[in-house]
Amino acid sequence: MPGDDVTHVTKACAYITRGTELLTFEGPGHDRLQVPKGTVEPGETPREAVHREVVEETGLATFGRFRPVATDVWRRRDSKRYVRNFYHAEVVDAPDAWTHTVTGTGEERGAEFVLSWVELPADEPFALDLDDYLDALPVGNAGRRTGVAAD
Repeated sequence: MPGDDVTHVTKACAYITRGTELLTFEGPGHDRLQVPKGTVEPGETPREAVHREVVEETGLATFGRFRPVATDVWRRRDSKRYVRNFYHAEVVDAPDAWTHTVTGTGEERGAEFVLSWVELPADEPFALDLDDYLDALPVGNAGRRTGVAAD
Protein backbone atom coordinates (compact mmCIF):
# COMPACT_ATOMS: atom_id res chain seq x y z
CA MET A 1 0.00 0.00 0.00
CA PRO A 2 1.19 3.56 -0.60
CA GLY A 3 2.84 5.04 2.48
CA ASP A 4 3.55 1.69 4.16
CA ASP A 5 7.28 2.32 3.88
CA VAL A 6 7.11 5.76 5.56
CA THR A 7 9.61 6.10 8.36
CA HIS A 8 8.22 7.38 11.66
CA VAL A 9 10.39 8.34 14.61
CA THR A 10 8.73 9.03 17.96
CA LYS A 11 10.10 12.08 19.80
CA ALA A 12 9.55 13.61 23.22
CA CYS A 13 9.85 17.40 23.56
CA ALA A 14 9.92 19.41 26.80
CA TYR A 15 8.63 22.86 27.55
CA ILE A 16 10.27 23.63 30.91
CA THR A 17 9.05 26.88 32.42
CA ARG A 18 10.14 29.06 35.32
CA GLY A 19 7.38 31.57 35.89
CA THR A 20 6.78 33.10 32.45
CA GLU A 21 10.17 32.02 31.06
CA LEU A 22 10.94 29.01 28.86
CA LEU A 23 14.16 26.99 29.07
CA THR A 24 16.00 27.03 25.73
CA PHE A 25 19.41 26.35 24.23
CA GLU A 26 21.25 26.77 20.98
CA GLY A 27 22.43 23.34 20.00
CA PRO A 28 24.81 22.08 17.38
CA GLY A 29 23.48 21.85 13.85
CA HIS A 30 20.74 24.49 14.23
CA ASP A 31 20.94 28.25 14.19
CA ARG A 32 17.80 28.91 16.22
CA LEU A 33 16.57 28.17 19.72
CA GLN A 34 15.62 24.68 20.78
CA VAL A 35 14.00 22.96 23.75
CA PRO A 36 15.11 19.67 25.29
CA LYS A 37 13.95 16.77 23.12
CA GLY A 38 14.94 13.38 21.87
CA THR A 39 13.98 10.00 20.55
CA VAL A 40 11.74 7.67 22.53
CA GLU A 41 13.75 4.49 23.05
CA PRO A 42 12.29 0.97 22.65
CA GLY A 43 10.30 -0.02 25.74
CA GLU A 44 10.08 3.60 26.92
CA THR A 45 6.95 5.76 27.05
CA PRO A 46 7.07 9.33 25.71
CA ARG A 47 6.66 10.62 29.29
CA GLU A 48 9.64 8.53 30.46
CA ALA A 49 11.65 9.71 27.46
CA VAL A 50 10.96 13.40 28.07
CA HIS A 51 12.12 13.04 31.68
CA ARG A 52 15.31 11.25 30.58
CA GLU A 53 16.02 13.79 27.82
CA VAL A 54 15.65 16.77 30.17
CA VAL A 55 18.11 15.25 32.63
CA GLU A 56 20.59 14.31 29.87
CA GLU A 57 20.40 17.63 27.99
CA THR A 58 20.09 20.11 30.87
CA GLY A 59 21.41 18.46 34.02
CA LEU A 60 18.23 19.51 35.84
CA ALA A 61 16.98 16.79 38.16
CA THR A 62 14.19 18.54 40.06
CA PHE A 63 11.09 19.73 38.23
CA GLY A 64 7.34 19.35 38.38
CA ARG A 65 5.27 16.56 36.87
CA PHE A 66 5.31 16.42 33.09
CA ARG A 67 1.88 17.19 31.67
CA PRO A 68 0.99 16.52 28.03
CA VAL A 69 0.57 19.57 25.80
CA ALA A 70 0.17 18.16 22.28
CA THR A 71 1.05 15.33 19.94
CA ASP A 72 1.50 15.78 16.21
CA VAL A 73 3.12 14.31 13.13
CA TRP A 74 5.79 16.60 11.73
CA ARG A 75 7.54 16.09 8.41
CA ARG A 76 11.12 17.10 7.90
CA ARG A 77 12.54 18.05 4.51
CA ASP A 78 14.03 14.56 4.10
CA SER A 79 10.45 13.13 4.14
CA LYS A 80 11.02 11.41 7.46
CA ARG A 81 8.01 11.81 9.73
CA TYR A 82 8.24 12.44 13.42
CA VAL A 83 5.53 11.76 15.96
CA ARG A 84 6.25 14.57 18.40
CA ASN A 85 4.96 14.40 21.97
CA PHE A 86 5.17 17.76 23.74
CA TYR A 87 5.12 17.97 27.54
CA HIS A 88 5.23 20.85 30.02
CA ALA A 89 6.84 20.91 33.46
CA GLU A 90 7.64 23.73 35.82
CA VAL A 91 10.85 24.33 37.71
CA VAL A 92 11.29 26.71 40.61
CA ASP A 93 14.97 26.66 41.46
CA ALA A 94 17.24 26.82 38.42
CA PRO A 95 20.14 29.07 37.45
CA ASP A 96 19.62 31.95 35.03
CA ALA A 97 22.08 30.41 32.57
CA TRP A 98 24.50 27.49 32.51
CA THR A 99 26.52 25.21 30.25
CA HIS A 100 25.83 21.49 30.41
CA THR A 101 27.67 18.59 28.78
CA VAL A 102 25.09 16.17 27.39
CA THR A 103 25.06 12.74 29.03
CA GLY A 104 23.38 9.51 27.94
CA THR A 105 24.13 7.29 24.98
CA GLY A 106 22.78 9.36 22.06
CA GLU A 107 24.73 11.06 19.29
CA GLU A 108 24.75 14.38 21.21
CA ARG A 109 26.64 12.81 24.15
CA GLY A 110 29.55 15.08 25.05
CA ALA A 111 28.13 18.15 23.27
CA GLU A 112 27.93 21.33 25.32
CA PHE A 113 24.59 23.09 25.47
CA VAL A 114 24.39 26.67 26.72
CA LEU A 115 21.02 26.90 28.45
CA SER A 116 19.09 30.03 29.33
CA TRP A 117 15.56 31.33 29.73
CA VAL A 118 13.52 33.35 27.27
CA GLU A 119 10.50 35.37 28.25
CA LEU A 120 7.23 34.12 26.79
CA PRO A 121 5.82 34.78 24.32
CA ALA A 122 9.04 34.20 22.37
CA ASP A 123 9.91 36.79 19.74
CA GLU A 124 11.67 34.56 17.22
CA PRO A 125 10.81 31.19 15.67
CA PHE A 126 12.52 28.08 17.04
CA ALA A 127 14.49 25.45 15.15
CA LEU A 128 12.50 22.44 13.91
CA ASP A 129 9.17 24.21 14.61
CA LEU A 130 9.65 23.40 18.30
CA ASP A 131 7.64 26.49 19.21
CA ASP A 132 4.44 25.17 17.61
CA TYR A 133 2.60 24.73 20.92
CA LEU A 134 3.94 27.53 23.11
CA ASP A 135 0.53 29.16 22.94
CA ALA A 136 -0.96 26.11 24.71
CA LEU A 137 1.14 26.59 27.85
CA PRO A 138 -0.81 27.58 30.96
CA VAL A 139 1.89 30.05 31.98
CA GLY A 140 0.28 33.39 32.68
CA ASN A 141 0.20 35.01 29.26
CA ALA A 142 2.97 32.74 27.92
CA GLY A 143 1.32 32.04 24.66
CA ARG A 144 -1.05 34.32 22.98
CA ARG A 145 -3.87 32.84 25.09
CA THR A 146 -4.35 32.41 28.82
CA GLY A 147 -5.90 29.70 30.92
CA VAL A 148 -5.31 26.88 28.44
CA ALA A 149 -5.28 23.53 30.21
CA ALA A 150 -2.35 21.23 29.57
CA ASP A 151 -4.13 17.94 30.36
